[in-house]
Amino acid sequence: MPFITGKHLPRRTILRGIGATVALPFLDAMVPAGRLGAAVVAATDTTRLVCIEEVHGLPGCNEWGASQHLFAPATVGRDFELVDDNPLKSLEPFRDHLTIISNTDVRMAEAFSPPEIGGDHFRSSAVFLTQAHPKQTQGSDLFVGTSLDQLYARRFGQSTPLPSMQFCIENLDQAGGCTYNYSCAYTDTISWSSPSEPLPMIRDPRVAFEMIFGAGGTPEERAERRATRRSILDWIMRDVSEVRNELGAVDRRRMDRYLDNVREVERRIQLVERRNDGAAEPRELPDAPPGVPDSFSEHMQLMFDLQVLAMETDMTRVISFKTGRDAQNRVFPESGTQRPFHPASHHGNNEKRIMDFNTICQHRVGQLPYFLERLENTMEGDASLLDKTAIIWGSPMADANIHNHRRCPLILLGGANGHLDGNLHLEAADETPMANVMLTLLQSLGLEIDSFGDSTGTFSLSAPSASDTA
Repeated sequence: MPFITGKHLPRRTILRGIGATVALPFLDAMVPAGRLGAAVVAATDTTRLVCIEEVHGLPGCNEWGASQHLFAPATVGRDFELVDDNPLKSLEPFRDHLTIISNTDVRMAEAFSPPEIGGDHFRSSAVFLTQAHPKQTQGSDLFVGTSLDQLYARRFGQSTPLPSMQFCIENLDQAGGCTYNYSCAYTDTISWSSPSEPLPMIRDPRVAFEMIFGAGGTPEERAERRATRRSILDWIMRDVSEVRNELGAVDRRRMDRYLDNVREVERRIQLVERRNDGAAEPRELPDAPPGVPDSFSEHMQLMFDLQVLAMETDMTRVISFKTGRDAQNRVFPESGTQRPFHPASHHGNNEKRIMDFNTICQHRVGQLPYFLERLENTMEGDASLLDKTAIIWGSPMADANIHNHRRCPLILLGGANGHLDGNLHLEAADETPMANVMLTLLQSLGLEIDSFGDSTGTFSLSAPSASDTA
């Protein structure tokens, strides 16, 4: 990386306009000479953390699906094979950034008393990142645990404008109580700042865009900017020109590419809003805000793009993403089947119906490569954001057909600044809590904690040695 010995840009250079603030990505011009420059570079190496929840588990977590290797490969170690029907098959191009961890349990999502039996869908999401058992209540006396994304944000997110961001795909603003005497708060978020404080999640891409780029000015100024349908970049062009004059050729190209990406995401949001505002046909999601696409894939890609931009500009380093809502009946026509999601997960162990559910899961997991490619193509200094990010993807449910929470799906993605080897399938010993894996990852990323959730110890994230497998 070239070092600039003279004038340099502050890391948090902000371009301001009417109702707009646009932070810049990391540029070589932000690195001063000497020890101060080394400190700036070191700050960019803080590992980003992204936590993605999948509801309803995977077909590979029931007995027949496991025999077909629809989640866990047949081989442990590096020489594993992903069969074509495995939903993880779409991740094959990113094998070197993929760690599969099979056979871990989420026992805190199970029923602890007779009144809780049957309520798995309505407490599971609260367990995913807390690995704690929710108190059964429809009142304000919520209690579960502090989620791992918030533990990480307390340590590594406080120097960013947004210590953490929470995203979702489905409609989660269900007030009051849900089924089986559980508050909807347990179902509607995976992030908890304390055992009694659930954090709201952002569904509308416009809201997320405004949080990242539209915080400047008054609400009236922001409304005026949106009403003109001009790009947010139009309001900051003077600052853009001034900054570009201070940059070298490489930084100019990097900055131009970043601003093009901002404009493209903004343009797509505007197209969705115009399409939905003037829809001649009834919407597939009639209650969704205009900025929410009816297409699951389109919505996922927009949210992934916003997450990349937020991390690229260091607006946040910690993200949680809830991609579904338990017991939802949404249909995914792009997947190739018309069966609703929740009924499809209750397949009755019928092999044909298991594979029908698997088709939906392939489609949902198949959204991840888009995110990984965007991270891989976004450079920060000499490394990509994919190399600097740890991604937890998993489900607190295993076999949704019987609401089972044993042998749940869990994978880790990204390089985590060298803390994840990738190209690895690890099989946990029977009755290993998923919390053990989460504890180990947090410790490797620099969090000084001795336990997490119902953890019973740590879990090696490295390939087993020859003596271990002999």
